[in-house]
Amino acid sequence: PMGSERMEMRKRQMSTTQETPGAAQAQHSTGNRGSNACCFCWCCCCSCSCLTVRNQEEERTRRTSHELQAEGIPNCEESPAPTLEEVNAWAQSFDKLMFTPAGRNAFREFLRTEFSEENMLFWMACEELKQESNKSVIEEKARLIYEDYISILSPKEVSLDSRVREVINRNMLEPSQHTFDDAQLQIYTLMHRDSYPRFMNSAIYKDLLRSLSEKSIEA
Repeated sequence: PMGSERMEMRKRQMSTTQETPGAAQAQHSTGNRGSNACCFCWCCCCSCSCLTVRNQEEERTRRTSHELQAEGIPNCEESPAPTLEEVNAWAQSFDKLMFTPAGRNAFREFLRTEFSEENMLFWMACEELKQESNKSVIEEKARLIYEDYISILSPKEVSLDSRVREVINRNMLEPSQHTFDDAQLQIYTLMHRDSYPRFMNSAIYKDLLRSLSEKSIEA
């Protein structure tokens, strides 16, 4: 009986030993699948996370300079609707366009489409500065104009040559109503030579002219 029990125990051990490699292999295979699945999930999550961050960065990059410029920009000037005579006069000279609030508003709307509205805003800010007489107010407004339109860190920086910038930096030591006169003239000339001809050929101007002409005929 003892011998038969020993033989039975030995058979069971051999059977267990034979089953173990298969089980171990199955467990290893399952473990690999688990590891791969886990790794795959981690990679997907990581990829999705990275893509999300990347897309957010690209979205911020796609924000146009105009969107940055639009932040904090004042509303257009209040003005009555332009007449047909006034709109026709805008085509005669840039000075006549800039002389009226309606002309400046229409031109400013066009500049916005070209992402150069800061030129008009700077020119208007300089005009406003010239109306001031209080020394502390002049200094504060001059500082704001410098930060908004002259500083290279500003998204609304206007394009000025080095000579004019040197003049401004000297003038800022003792700001006055005329601190930015040279810069204002340069930007006015830039708008006149560069943007004004395109404005006269733009849909904004032509649509306004056509609309007023049609109203004039109907009247």
